[in-house]
Amino acid sequence: MLDGVSLDQLRTFIAAADEGSFSAAGRRLRRAQSVVSQTLANLEGQLGVKLFDRRGHLPVLTDQGRALLADARSVAGNVDLLKARARSLAGGLEPELSVAVDVMFPEATFTGAVAAFQNAFPATLLRFDIESSAVIEPVLEGRCAIGVVGAWALAPPQLTHELLLTIRVPTVVSPQHPLATRRGRIPMTVLAEHIQISHLDPSDLSLAYGAVHVKYPRVWRLSHLGAKLAFLRAGFGFGGMPLHAVKADLASGALVEITPEGAPFGGHVIEMGAVYRTDSPPGPAGRWFIDRLKQEPASLKQAPSRARPACVAGEASRRPSSRSSASKRKRSR
Repeated sequence: MLDGVSLDQLRTFIAAADEGSFSAAGRRLRRAQSVVSQTLANLEGQLGVKLFDRRGHLPVLTDQGRALLADARSVAGNVDLLKARARSLAGGLEPELSVAVDVMFPEATFTGAVAAFQNAFPATLLRFDIESSAVIEPVLEGRCAIGVVGAWALAPPQLTHELLLTIRVPTVVSPQHPLATRRGRIPMTVLAEHIQISHLDPSDLSLAYGAVHVKYPRVWRLSHLGAKLAFLRAGFGFGGMPLHAVKADLASGALVEITPEGAPFGGHVIEMGAVYRTDSPPGPAGRWFIDRLKQEPASLKQAPSRARPACVAGEASRRPSSRSSASKRKRSR
C-alpha cells in the first residue's frame, strides 16, 4: 500500500498542516475542501496511521502526523530539487525575469545589478516592482519570480530564502524635533508622546521582527520611502531609515540619530534576502541576478562607527602624536 503514496497526497498533507484547516489548504491548492479531506483520508489509509485529529472545530496534527510531516517535507523538497536540477540541465534562458523589491534594499546595489544584468542578458526582459513591504504575495502567487525582502517579512514555508546582505537601520529625527536633544536611550513612554513615521504595514511583519517593531499610539504610515524621509526632515516625527538612505543627512546635520530604549546604538542590523518558490526556482538569468545582488559595495559591508563630536576630533587632529613630539625633542638636542 505504501508504494501507492503519491506526491500529490504528500503536498496536500503539508498544505493542511501549514494552513491549519482543510478549507484553507483547499484554497491554497485551489481544490474543494471535500477533495482535500478525501485525499488525506486515503493517505491515512495507505500509511495505516491517523495524521489529523478531526474531533475539534479544526483538524489537529496527531503525534504520528507531526512525526511524518518532516518526512513528507523532505520527500516533496527532494522532488522539487530534482525537477529544478533537471530544468537547469535542460538549459533554456528565461525570456523575462520579474523581481519584487522592498524599498529598504540599497539602491546602489540594486541599480548596479540591473546595469550588469542588462549587459550580461540583453535578450531577457527585466521587470521589477518596488514595494513598501508587500513583496511576498507576488512571489507566492507567481506574478514575480524573485522577491527581495527584509527579515520583517512573513515568509511561508513554500518559499526558499537566501541571504543577500545586511543593512543598518538607525532611528532619526529632524534637529528641530524635541527628541533631537535627548541623550542616551529614550524610554518608550517618551517616544509614545510623539508621532512615529513608518512605511511598514503591520500585517506584513513577521514574529522575528517583533523585537524591533514597537507599536506606538500615534503613527503616520507612508508607503513611499522618499515621502517618509521628507516627513522626517520636516520634523513631523521619528522613524527608522536604512543608513544608506540617510548617511548624507546625518553627516550634514539635516537629521539626527536617536536611540530608542532597547535598541543598540547605531540602529538595528537587519538581514535582507532573496525569496522564490521552491517548486519554481530561478533559471540561469535569475540565478545570476541573485548572486549579483550579494555583491554589495564595500561601504555597505563595513559596520558604520559612531563619529566623535567635531570638537573632540578637531582637538585630536591638532594635538601632535607622541611619536612626532619625541622626534622634535630629539632634533632640538
